[in-house]
Amino acid sequence: MVKLFEKYSVEDFDELYKYDGKLGAIYSKEKTIFKLWAPLADSVKIIFFGNDGYRYNIAPDKVESMEYKENGIWEIEILGDLNGEFYNYIIKREETEYEVVDPYAKAVGVNGNRGMVIDLRETNPLGWENHKIPQLDSPLDAIIYEVNVRDFTIDDNSGVHNDIKGKFKGFHKDTSYLESEIKTGVNHLKELGVNVIQLLPIFDYKNLNEMYFNENEYNWGYDPLNYNVPEGSYSTNPYNSEVRIRELKELIMNLHELGFKVVMDVVYNHTADTENSNFNKILPKYYYRTKKDGSYSNGSGCGNELATERFMVRKFILDSVRFWAEEYKIDGFRFDLMGLYDIETMKLIRLALKNDILIYGEGWKADTSPMDNKKLSLKENVNCFENLQIGVFSDDIRDAIKGSVFEKEKGGFINGGNDFEETIKFGIVASTNHKDISYEKLKYSKNPWANEPYQVISYVSAHDDYTIWDKLALVEPISTIKERIRMNKLAGAILLTSQGIPFLHSGDEILRSKKDKHGIRIKNSYISPDHVNKFRWKRKEKYLEVFKYYKKLIQLRKNHKIFRMDSAKSINENIDFLRFGKNFNESNVVGYVAYGNNVNDSLGKIAVIFNGNKHEVEINLEHNRFTVILDDNDINENGIYEVNSSIVKVKAISALILKYIY
Repeated sequence: MVKLFEKYSVEDFDELYKYDGKLGAIYSKEKTIFKLWAPLADSVKIIFFGNDGYRYNIAPDKVESMEYKENGIWEIEILGDLNGEFYNYIIKREETEYEVVDPYAKAVGVNGNRGMVIDLRETNPLGWENHKIPQLDSPLDAIIYEVNVRDFTIDDNSGVHNDIKGKFKGFHKDTSYLESEIKTGVNHLKELGVNVIQLLPIFDYKNLNEMYFNENEYNWGYDPLNYNVPEGSYSTNPYNSEVRIRELKELIMNLHELGFKVVMDVVYNHTADTENSNFNKILPKYYYRTKKDGSYSNGSGCGNELATERFMVRKFILDSVRFWAEEYKIDGFRFDLMGLYDIETMKLIRLALKNDILIYGEGWKADTSPMDNKKLSLKENVNCFENLQIGVFSDDIRDAIKGSVFEKEKGGFINGGNDFEETIKFGIVASTNHKDISYEKLKYSKNPWANEPYQVISYVSAHDDYTIWDKLALVEPISTIKERIRMNKLAGAILLTSQGIPFLHSGDEILRSKKDKHGIRIKNSYISPDHVNKFRWKRKEKYLEVFKYYKKLIQLRKNHKIFRMDSAKSINENIDFLRFGKNFNESNVVGYVAYGNNVNDSLGKIAVIFNGNKHEVEINLEHNRFTVILDDNDINENGIYEVNSSIVKVKAISALILKYIY
């Protein structure tokens, strides 16, 4: 194997071989130009297979030698209309030949082992070019809902026809549950009121056989194979690449027309394979970070980590996100393990995309990395983004609300846990600097890490942990269903009235549970069968009161700027946390007063109180007339009932929001 950096440093190599032009199959009706960056190859050939995208033991129809140009680029021009033609590259290095799929391929055959030339204009649905894309006035107006394409409609009660259940097409059909009034699918999302749909990986991933679609063939998709192509298992015909592309575009257009923005979960931090990846066959070791001994570093916990700081790796990522944003009209990107990306790359991604495209990710890594933490896009380094809209998930508010994700039986604020008050307050102000917070008492962070609220994604649960409903059962197995429902609603109330950008895991609003056939709750269900992962629509009917509570919470948030202020300055000036005094003997209570008039909010002055205790508490608000707009059972901004006393009672495990009457 070539010892890449034996002669050059990485920086020298990048300077010598960097290339900033187009790569891949550059198609037109008259000709296709193929360009591959492979600096240390002795020769490169391109092999063609006609329209055969799945028989991998056959000889190619045609073989052509490519010409070396400059800066590591190999190129060939083929005349004629090659739309639908399958191809791969053969790279020869040190007397060994390697067959690789073009990393820039925009279409592939079944299971992604062969690239395909494609006329992308022919994949556009009717009306695609000019369809209306919904706009948000601010990223803080976003309410993100994370969902897996397959999970959402694979249940027999989804109302989706069998031939398109779990597919792109099934995801955007007009559906309901068993002819009843219970809405399912996108109708459910519209009814709920969320406005941003985050799809778990929809690019082409490896560890699922696209030829078969059954209960036991399942994967979330965090094992990237071909970054610029939709996943074939979600299409009605994985053998025809045009179908998967058109059906994904139809899904996106349909969601846009219903008022949803679409975010794509992307995984540029690692690849499914390491030694045998297309990247590594093209240029060994270049695309991956390595340790001092030359072995691959594994900051992703998945076997490798991409060297995002290197010129051509960074270029690939930038080209890829631009492609998805332009060709598929994607409205945002959620970066898996964003803590493995260098800060400069994330800044360049932000600057390369339109301002209205959301960017956020996980501000952590899964394991150690050879790159200095100070250079990585970790939560602790968000201040390096200055005022760029690059959001980071807040594990502070997540674990303060429900308890540690690392200790399944440890609870948080909603379970009546101790010493979570300051961290809840920190979450309420979106991890920005606030005058009323004692930072030394926080559970995780010890300093405000966000410059502005739009840099914070607040959440309680996500795909890669127990659902909140399962977590509640594990923390308190002897608690009643009613108690757990109260905890869930309290969690939702804290999340959806806090500053920053809220994020919901699909099904939290209907108490989603993930159990195997033995009744065991599954934490990380990335390869669990449909029985575990599917969205069970009967639960919406069973727990309709919870769904309606979330629906009203979302509407309350959308209606009032007081819950989504524009700046850290505004939050600091217009939220005063309550100090309950020496005679107040209760812990696990957080309250604040917010001044809506100062942010042009019709609610005016309000008090928000969260009680995580299993008993009622009394709060002295030193005012004697209020309208309750939110309690444990209902939400109505016009008023549920009035309180004519300075002493306010907050029921066990509940939230209370009161509007001051003068």
